[in-house]
Amino acid sequence: MLVNLVDVFTNDGCVQEMDVPYEAERFSCVYGNFSIQEKNPVTLRLSHLGQSKALAEGNIKLTLVLACDRCLKDVEYPFDVTFRLKLVSPDYAGADRDDYEFSVLEGNHLNVDELIRAEILFNWPEKVLCREDCKGICKVCGQNLNDGACGCDDFVPDPRMAVIKDLMNANKEV
Repeated sequence: MLVNLVDVFTNDGCVQEMDVPYEAERFSCVYGNFSIQEKNPVTLRLSHLGQSKALAEGNIKLTLVLACDRCLKDVEYPFDVTFRLKLVSPDYAGADRDDYEFSVLEGNHLNVDELIRAEILFNWPEKVLCREDCKGICKVCGQNLNDGACGCDDFVPDPRMAVIKDLMNANKEV
């Protein structure tokens, strides 16, 4: 959804407050394509900062269905993101031009969908777990170890002992 910023860029003291609906059913990014479980309209406040400048402040609340990083079980992960962006019109040529955000603008319009995408990615969790003590999956058979032990041999020999093992096997061959 695009929000027109012409009035905010040009009128001194202009402030616009609005709730912008987010209509997407899925969230696509470099990490994958995720189902949106719950979403609220984006609260948005636009304020005039000076000639061709504006401030966008607001809040994004949505819940994505992500996979647990250990066991791959679906996890509902809530995002509650507060943002504050300084925007500048594309025709602005001031010396402080680099201090402003352009990636969410299309001409004199704020692309709310791109704003949501950028802010969610910026706040993406390092690790998603279904629970703090998630045991993950068995390296041998792939069973979810949170559901119970699988009985596979998970012994991993110490690689420093490989030389001794080779010597023991060499003695058996003689």
